[in-house]
Amino acid sequence: MRALFACIFFSFLVACSTTKEEINEADIIIYGGTSSAITAAVQAKKMGKSVIVVSPDIHLGGLSSGGLGFTDTGNKAVIGGLAREFYHRVYLHYAQDSAWKWQKREEYGNKGQGTPAIDGENRTMWIFEPHVAERIFEDFVRENQLEVLRDEWLDREKGVVKENGKIVSIQTLSGKKYQGKVFIDATYEGDLMAAAGVSYHVGREANSVYGETWNGVQVGVYQHRHYFMDSISAYRIPGDPSSGLLPEISSKAPGKNGEGDQRLQAYNFRMALSRFPDNRVPFPKPANYDSNRYELLARVYAAGWNETFWKFDPIPNLKTDTNNHGPFSTDYIGKNYDYPEASYERRKEIIREHEDYQKGLMYFLANDSRVPENVRNEIGNYGLAKDEFTDNGNWPHQIYVREARRMIGSYVMTEHDVLGAKVVPQSVGMGSYSLDSHNTQRFVTPGGFVQNEGDIGVHPKQPYSISYGTLVPREEECKNLLVSVCVSSSHTAFGSIRMEPVFMILGQSAAAAASLSIDEKVSVQELGYEKLRKVLIEEKQVLENELIEN
Repeated sequence: MRALFACIFFSFLVACSTTKEEINEADIIIYGGTSSAITAAVQAKKMGKSVIVVSPDIHLGGLSSGGLGFTDTGNKAVIGGLAREFYHRVYLHYAQDSAWKWQKREEYGNKGQGTPAIDGENRTMWIFEPHVAERIFEDFVRENQLEVLRDEWLDREKGVVKENGKIVSIQTLSGKKYQGKVFIDATYEGDLMAAAGVSYHVGREANSVYGETWNGVQVGVYQHRHYFMDSISAYRIPGDPSSGLLPEISSKAPGKNGEGDQRLQAYNFRMALSRFPDNRVPFPKPANYDSNRYELLARVYAAGWNETFWKFDPIPNLKTDTNNHGPFSTDYIGKNYDYPEASYERRKEIIREHEDYQKGLMYFLANDSRVPENVRNEIGNYGLAKDEFTDNGNWPHQIYVREARRMIGSYVMTEHDVLGAKVVPQSVGMGSYSLDSHNTQRFVTPGGFVQNEGDIGVHPKQPYSISYGTLVPREEECKNLLVSVCVSSSHTAFGSIRMEPVFMILGQSAAAAASLSIDEKVSVQELGYEKLRKVLIEEKQVLENELIEN
């Protein structure tokens, strides 16, 4: 009997020990593997807090390491703190001769997006290869001894435990549980925010909601060259509706201008392409390739379009950050509407569909006789960069989630804030990029022609502040959560905020606020702004136009 009791007691101890080992505790739990997540974690450690990064991603850095190397800087003078440290480290990397493997430094040039690629005076570089960015994020992890658990996916159904308006713990699908005092959602999708019961919006608000101009449906608004400039029939047999629509065209009406809808601006992959013969891989032919799905592009070419290579933006070592350009390009328009709310399985399907579409597009450009010969010849100089994304067939590991959920929080940024019509309270960082939305739909006009809708590009007169209230939910919904990517903003405002440098800035500011709220033993909503402002200025964040130095 005594032996039996001892055995039962030992089993109980083992069970308790096992359970305890599955619970991970820290002051701050960050969910996400994006650039925003890593800067948040670094800031938390700088302020003496224990932190765990729970990352569904294996590769850290999100789009910054996932192909978007031609940085959307806007006015680079507003990029401070850890974000500027990131771009300083890029500069230091390319200052080494060993960094220039496939190209001489002097052959690269100095083209950036609205700014020189290399700013020697300020020792920053804004353009880079994907693997260089990932290495810098890994350096941040190593140098700060960050605890990062990868391939850990939030249990969105029952993985968030709340008590008295606060998140107590989160659990991932692997069964691991994470307890913390404050939580930060730094994902592109806002999954933790949504699972915690925080209000959010998906799609475009009607202009009437916030008194805006550039929200909602925008039929006939053409602010970039991403529309059909020629009258191209939408039908398989030109001019014959009975023949049916060409692929990639919606049969639904576009809606009335200014109306809200659930449509999202298009996603794509920011491919890293190489022009160096020994470092390029031929564009693969997808197993389900069908050249007819690109007939619409063939008709665009037949109409005389010649802008194929306008967004093959140069990054070091004879590579490009390749983005969408023109009426029919890498954006898979209208195929992402269910992504924000979709299950993990459905999201994987959507990502795979985007990959098949984009790989098929590149194969079509390289091989189809309907593509002008000069374009095919030039495309032949490119291929997937052999030394990028080496564990994923040289294909980016991160799809460009330009927009998913957006929190409806303590303060909602709108185009009025971004365009300077209002004074923004309690700044935690700045933005400066244009109100930028890619197309949301491709439809048939009353005349039977194809057209795109949703592309906007309205420039602010000057950089603008981003309010602390955009990072925090309403207090009655959650008292210990901050959101650094899916921030509280309208569709139009988010079009400017959604840039990688800004996400780094907001990640750092969110972590500073989280740390202070722990110190002060208050909710994130009750935190005194002046204390936060003092820390942010010490950390070299740029908060207002008056603080811009260069």
